[in-house]
Amino acid sequence: MSQTAKPQVVPAPGGVPAAAQPGTQPGASTSMQAAPGAQPGQGQVAPYVDTPGLLNRWQLIGMSTAIVFGLLSALLQFSGWQADGRAADDTEQLVRVQEIQSSLLRADALATNTFLAGGLEDPAQRAEYDDAIESVLRLVVAAAEAQPADGNALAALNVEVDRYTTGVAQARDYNRQRYPLGAEYLSGASTALRADALPILAELVEANTERAEDAMGGQHPVFLLLLGLTVAGVLVWLNSRLARHFRRRINKGVAVAVLVVAVVTALSVIGAGVRDTANDSLREDEFAAAVSEATARTAANDAKANESLRLIKRGSGATFEEAWQASSKAVTDSGTSHEVQWNAYVADHDKIVGLDESGRWEEAVELAISPKGSTATLDAFDSVAAKSVTSNSDTAIEELRSGRALALLFSVLTLLLGVAAAVAVARGIGERRKEFA
Repeated sequence: MSQTAKPQVVPAPGGVPAAAQPGTQPGASTSMQAAPGAQPGQGQVAPYVDTPGLLNRWQLIGMSTAIVFGLLSALLQFSGWQADGRAADDTEQLVRVQEIQSSLLRADALATNTFLAGGLEDPAQRAEYDDAIESVLRLVVAAAEAQPADGNALAALNVEVDRYTTGVAQARDYNRQRYPLGAEYLSGASTALRADALPILAELVEANTERAEDAMGGQHPVFLLLLGLTVAGVLVWLNSRLARHFRRRINKGVAVAVLVVAVVTALSVIGAGVRDTANDSLREDEFAAAVSEATARTAANDAKANESLRLIKRGSGATFEEAWQASSKAVTDSGTSHEVQWNAYVADHDKIVGLDESGRWEEAVELAISPKGSTATLDAFDSVAAKSVTSNSDTAIEELRSGRALALLFSVLTLLLGVAAAVAVARGIGERRKEFA
């Protein structure tokens, strides 16, 4: 009787039947998910890749980078916009402080000069003195309102100005009565002015000059360039990762984002560079000229006051001549462009010194107070220096404030373009996500 043949199990390599291999379940697949782009039939199983997770991470990196670029670039541009505004305000404050300085010494020059005549003062010069003091007090109030950081110093200055005007008023009373005591009051008031008020003004000038110059350097073209290059590098790296994973050379969305970053960076760097160069030019030209002419004007009026004090303190004028020489050197060292007017005054002063030293004191006084003497030549210098200060400072302030509206608008636009670049990255990666799905 025939028997039915049993099917034989063919052993797997190694002597273990395939169905009996440990660690396997019947019907389980031994293959792993191949990465997109893997070639079949190569005899090698590709490692598992979590493509959706990768796309999510890349999208987060790309969008975050674009948004951070827009935010930081906009902030740098906004900072430059603010810096130009501060520079203009600080320049205005510096002009105010130097005008206070010049007007105060101008008042002292007028007070000491009219004192030489004795008796009743010249009404025109008295009115000019009163105008100078009124201008000082008005500018002190305006400066305190414009720059709170200067408030304490200006309050102290106001006290010193009040003491000075009180001393001058007492000196006038004695002078009208032709009492010698008036000379002591006047020289005391002038000495106190230089010892107490002028150091305060010198500190204010230094502080506001430093503020204005620092603010003029508030543009950041190098930072904007480095930021743009860094962000563009991150986006290019992201495109290379997408290209390797999906066999596509360029991702359109990422490419658009790179283009946006490149254009914004180029425009912002050019804009900041132009403003930075213009500010450097202002600092070296108009701003420097305004400061130097104001310094020269202050020193010139100080020199005129010391000239009068020399004659008032007859017999002991050498001390005031030394002070005059120091003021004259300050005018020369300032680099003033009005050397002709200054040299004319110096020539008159030399004549006064010669007359005084030769014992012709009355003639020296006459030349000092005469409308055609040293007063006239000093007034001529003071007038042209004041006009130069106004012209140069107005130009500097106007240039610093010009184009600020456009700069502010572009900083806002930069922020919006950063968001647009982030949206472009999301759309570009979204296309790859659809391909995978």
